[in-house]
Amino acid sequence: MAGHFTPMVGSGMPVHGQQGSYGNPQPQNFQMQAQQPSLPKEVFDLVRQLSDPEKREAALVELSKKREKITDLAPILWFSYGTVTILLQEIVSIYSKLNPPTLSSAESNRVCNALALLQCVASHQSTRNLFLSAHTPLFLYPFLNTVNKSRPFEYLRLTSLGVIGALVKMDDSDVISFLLNTEIIPLCLRIMEMGTELSKTVATFIVQKVLLDPTGLSYICETADRFYAVSTVLANMVSPQPATKPGPRLLKHIIRCYLRLCDNPRARDALRQLLPPALKDGSLVDLLKEDATTERWLNSLLASVNVPIPGGQQHQS
Repeated sequence: MAGHFTPMVGSGMPVHGQQGSYGNPQPQNFQMQAQQPSLPKEVFDLVRQLSDPEKREAALVELSKKREKITDLAPILWFSYGTVTILLQEIVSIYSKLNPPTLSSAESNRVCNALALLQCVASHQSTRNLFLSAHTPLFLYPFLNTVNKSRPFEYLRLTSLGVIGALVKMDDSDVISFLLNTEIIPLCLRIMEMGTELSKTVATFIVQKVLLDPTGLSYICETADRFYAVSTVLANMVSPQPATKPGPRLLKHIIRCYLRLCDNPRARDALRQLLPPALKDGSLVDLLKEDATTERWLNSLLASVNVPIPGGQQHQS
């Protein structure tokens, strides 16, 4: 599958330091000294403790807990000396535990706390482009590439997906362009095939956000192989059987992916034959009873591929 998704630019990944909207490694007018008076001293103490191997694990836990309450934690982490290197050290240190799979729950929890802090950096407007410029997401790809279904590995995959999800949530075309120069699509498709419901949901959300960007839609629909790889995985997730029926959140992202694919004329023509029966015959309609938006998306999707709406309702625009 990965062979269908060659990097968007023929020369591969942009080299470190390449200029562009995410290629400038300079701080973006963040004045840490000006921010310090409004932040608790405890925050800076915890960041300093990351440099102490004996205090690092406890500091990771505490900072991870506080990350959503501290508005400017991301620039503090990024611009404080050595902190990002320490977080990446935590990530790299468990690569050897991936294959053969020997990762323990404690090790998984520790690195996931480091990943949670990177997610904070990926989400912040002043550090997101710097995060991309350093190609930091690539450090997470070995985790996304694992297939072990034990809880430590699933937690690791889910938290890594959360970092990528935080990036695409910003609706930034530079983020999508960066990701399309990597193997993110085949990695997400694999998780959509074999992950837990929650991992499938986050991975499908990432694919949805890629598709919603014009460059992403063009990339996926550029070749038949890419389109069929995506549409096949989407179809395999849609089943009316109780044991494999997608939950409402996952179904919402699946339908939105299909609807966006219909914005490409060739993809829309292909989906007239490839749309899974469960979306056509009303088998999953019970999952949409309390979600008028997704129900409207489904109706629009069926109208796009000239399929009657189950129950004889009128197509909605």
